[in-house]
Amino acid sequence: MPMTGVYDSRLVALSVVIAVFASYAALDLAGRITASHNKARLFWLTGGATSMGLGIWSMHYIGMLAFRMSMPMFYFPPTVMLSLLAAIAASAVALYTVSRSRMGTLQLVLGSIFMGAGIAAMHYIGMAAMRVAARVQYDPALVTLSIVLAIGISTVALLLAFRGREEKRTHPQKFGAALVMGSAIPIMHYTGMAAATFFPTGKPLEIAHAVSISSLGITAISVGTLLVLAMVIVASFLDRLLAAQRVAASEAKKGEIYFQTLADAIPQIVFTARPDGDIDFYNKRWYEFTGKDPKKTGDWGWNDVLHPDDVELCAVTWQSAVQSGTEYDVECRFCRHSDNTYRWHLGRAVPLFGVDGKIVKWFGTCTDIEDQKRNQRELEEEVRLRTEELVTANARLIEEMNEKGRTQKELDNQTQQLVHELKERSQNNALLANMGQLLQTCTTMTEAFAIILGFAPRMFPNLRGAVILLNASRSMLEVVGQWADCKLDATVLEPNCCWALRTGHSYLVNAGETGVACGHASTVKGSYLCIPIQAHGEALGLIHFQAAQDGHRISELEASLAATFAEQTGLSIANIRLREALRSQSIRDSLTGLFNRRYLEETLEREVHRAARTKQSLGVIMVDLDHFKRFNDDFGHDAGDVVLHEMGKFFARHTRADDIACRYGGEELVLILPNADVESTRMRAEQLRVDAKDLAITQRGKPLGVVTLSSGVAAFPEHGSSPRQLMAAADAALYRAKKQGRDQVVVADSGWSAEPEAAAAQSAGKS
Repeated sequence: MPMTGVYDSRLVALSVVIAVFASYAALDLAGRITASHNKARLFWLTGGATSMGLGIWSMHYIGMLAFRMSMPMFYFPPTVMLSLLAAIAASAVALYTVSRSRMGTLQLVLGSIFMGAGIAAMHYIGMAAMRVAARVQYDPALVTLSIVLAIGISTVALLLAFRGREEKRTHPQKFGAALVMGSAIPIMHYTGMAAATFFPTGKPLEIAHAVSISSLGITAISVGTLLVLAMVIVASFLDRLLAAQRVAASEAKKGEIYFQTLADAIPQIVFTARPDGDIDFYNKRWYEFTGKDPKKTGDWGWNDVLHPDDVELCAVTWQSAVQSGTEYDVECRFCRHSDNTYRWHLGRAVPLFGVDGKIVKWFGTCTDIEDQKRNQRELEEEVRLRTEELVTANARLIEEMNEKGRTQKELDNQTQQLVHELKERSQNNALLANMGQLLQTCTTMTEAFAIILGFAPRMFPNLRGAVILLNASRSMLEVVGQWADCKLDATVLEPNCCWALRTGHSYLVNAGETGVACGHASTVKGSYLCIPIQAHGEALGLIHFQAAQDGHRISELEASLAATFAEQTGLSIANIRLREALRSQSIRDSLTGLFNRRYLEETLEREVHRAARTKQSLGVIMVDLDHFKRFNDDFGHDAGDVVLHEMGKFFARHTRADDIACRYGGEELVLILPNADVESTRMRAEQLRVDAKDLAITQRGKPLGVVTLSSGVAAFPEHGSSPRQLMAAADAALYRAKKQGRDQVVVADSGWSAEPEAAAAQSAGKS
């Protein structure tokens, strides 16, 4: 039956305290080992490993002694010492690992394994040192757990020690890390203790070479261990303190040497003074300049090197600066030892304040400014002489400048006038370019005249004028537009009344000049200018300009701009006329002068949609010249062309402005009547039939006979809702008119079918 035991809580607490103390010592020693080198590093590593191992070992044995059983317990000293060595070895591994410059993952893993294995070995070797009248049996699971805990605790301990090793002073973070490590190590120990089960053997215990540990021994171990750890911590603290003092002293010494070296390298005299104003340092420039002995100079000592006139000024200024804490700035003369001459110096000093706002030091310099002073005196004398020369020269310059000013004023006026002309020319060019772009987009003469008459007042603010064009027969001149109330004798003129149009060149008459006036400007009293409009070598008309005021003379700039304006206008008018002619040729039949079939189809489509949208009627008349083949057979094809030509003129005379007359093909003509209902369309067709009989068509003086018309009438929407249906209905009605004897008007039936009659018309033909 296994034996049971109890733990002494006081000893358990004592073991935890020793573990925490040992952990803190390990953290403190890690920093010292890292900061040390060579022998000192070896010393701190050896001492640290010994003290840390002793602490862990003491915690272990006090924890074992805390376990009390009903039988006495003894320990074998050699085995006990072996467990101590294991603890020291584990501590050495830990301290060596954390003292490296960097600790990678591999170093952390290896250090944790070796340290954990050493702690576990110390524990179980210590258990093996126990002598008791019982057999010990270990639980493999708990043993494994204790070893894993030892390695895990070692990992945490290494990480905490590595992070806290750079702490230069005691810090709460270090205490926290020590508490974590010190609490974790006993957990592993007591887990290992729980893995052991004691079974009594009933045999007498052999205690040869074994010893027991009394309460006094426990106290001695605890106190001794704590003293050793305390000594190590105190030694680490003192070493850190001494190291800091050594570093501070070394830095101060370096700073002093650096300052003195820097001061000696400066070419000026450099000095420092205490807060009360007493000088405590000069650089070597002072001794070289004054010839004083460095060993005997230690006070203000400037009186014997200062110029007598400057002694009081320097002393008063220095004392005032020291008392008020303001900057010291004065110019004075020092006696140079090498030649006993006085040289001017600029003395400056600034106070240096401490954190409490009080002056801790004065830093000053003395710069030799003798050369600058001499140069200044020479410069002043030179300035005086130059000033006298300048006064004399200035009088001459004033007169020259006045003359140049007058000349410059004249040049400025000329330049201003030139700039104004250039600006005006640039603006006019921009207006011309803009007008040209707009004229290129015009499709009718009305649009072109609106643009021309709109730009003219902007381009010629001092002129008024008019655009005068030759009519279609080129027999008369007509005024098509004017601006600014241009005054002309008439709106219709003879072509020869203008000298510009007769000569083909611009004709200018300025106010007050004697010359032959144009017939259309006989009443004009002021200046005027006529410019012919020409394009592609053809005269189109002229542009007439008049001065808005009687005394205004037309300048060369205005005349040049007017010529360009006329040229631009002529090209635009010619282009629009050319486009109108081309458009007329594309949509009109050359023989009859009526619109062609293509224009008919496009227009009928548009008019049907408009009528449907406005809910109005639309009439369509399809006309056929009766027996047209007879004209060709009896009189020749030329006679047929004459008949068609005369019929085209007939339809042009007998249609309204809104009506659309087209040649559908051959001798068939189509008339579209917007807003006409069925009856109105029929009446128009009947009137055309009657009037056509009154035509007297002749060829070379020979009459060709009477022309009769057959017409088919259809209307929207009664006879169709699309162009195709309307044309089919009108064509069917025309077919019926010709079938019933010709020379008549037939209206399409409502609800008729276009297919049968269209088929019949195609089979029978229309002659």
